Amino acid sequence: MTAGASGSAADVPPRVRPGRGPRFRSRETAWGYAFVAPALVLFAIMGVYTIAYGFTLSFVRWNGFTPRWTWVGLENYVGLLGGSPVYGPPVRAAALNTLWVMIAVPLLTVAVSFPLAVILNSVTRLRAVLRSVYFIPYVTSGIAVYFAWQYILEPNGAINGILGALGLGSLQQPQGFLGNPETALPTLIVVMVWSAVPVAMLLYLAGLQAVDTSLLEAAKIDGAGWWRTNRSVVWPLLAGTTAVVMLLNLRDALQGFQVFLIMTNGGPGDATNVLGLETYRLAFLSELGPTLGLASALGWMLFLIALVIALVNQQVMRRLR
Repeated sequence: MTAGASGSAADVPPRVRPGRGPRFRSRETAWGYAFVAPALVLFAIMGVYTIAYGFTLSFVRWNGFTPRWTWVGLENYVGLLGGSPVYGPPVRAAALNTLWVMIAVPLLTVAVSFPLAVILNSVTRLRAVLRSVYFIPYVTSGIAVYFAWQYILEPNGAINGILGALGLGSLQQPQGFLGNPETALPTLIVVMVWSAVPVAMLLYLAGLQAVDTSLLEAAKIDGAGWWRTNRSVVWPLLAGTTAVVMLLNLRDALQGFQVFLIMTNGGPGDATNVLGLETYRLAFLSELGPTLGLASALGWMLFLIALVIALVNQQVMRRLR
């Protein structure tokens, strides 16, 4: 009796919950599409349409006010790459400044953040407090920070005052560090590094805490000191973190705009003009009037460079896995 009961129970098909048939599933799908539709429509309008419109704009001549534009094909791209005697030279100068920023900011960020992370990792007391203090530059509003730096770097600012008090008057800048064409760009690079170090330091700190302590102990047993251990053991183990820090700062240096606009507006002269700021100038501040077609073309050129950097980042991360 028991065996027959168990056998018949096994043959009974599973119960189907009422209301869970194909009609209910189709209704669920319809409601899902209904909830997702507003986001899809918003993305289509603000994303796809905007991208397509901006790409089309890069092939026309338009100032943003006339009802019609003039199709010029690749003329905007050719002019920006040197074909135009009016727009070519400023773009080349901005490209050179951007290149210096793209080289200096990632390298200096790594050079500063890695030692700070090593030192902070060796601290046993107040580690959380120090980590919060080092992270303040990143969470502080960028505009407020840049205005504070302007105040510090002006002719009567704190930097010149400290140099004078230390007897280093020869290093003072009477016109301010942002008013001298020779010091303006290096000064902005220092500001960008100061803003980028907190995130890079935390990335390194996370990597250091994941390092196998047995490797460090083995290095000490072999007679390696602090410097040799960090240079020959820790640094190679954090190659992936270094690649991430370098490529993130490379991207930020390429697309940097806010710091240059607020602190110098590309001056003095064009000493601190970069490609991101030049795009803004072409769109709104051109002496010959707004040239939205040229600005869009330069923006797409920057996008292609950023895309190449992203692809390089992907390949580097694959090799480091």
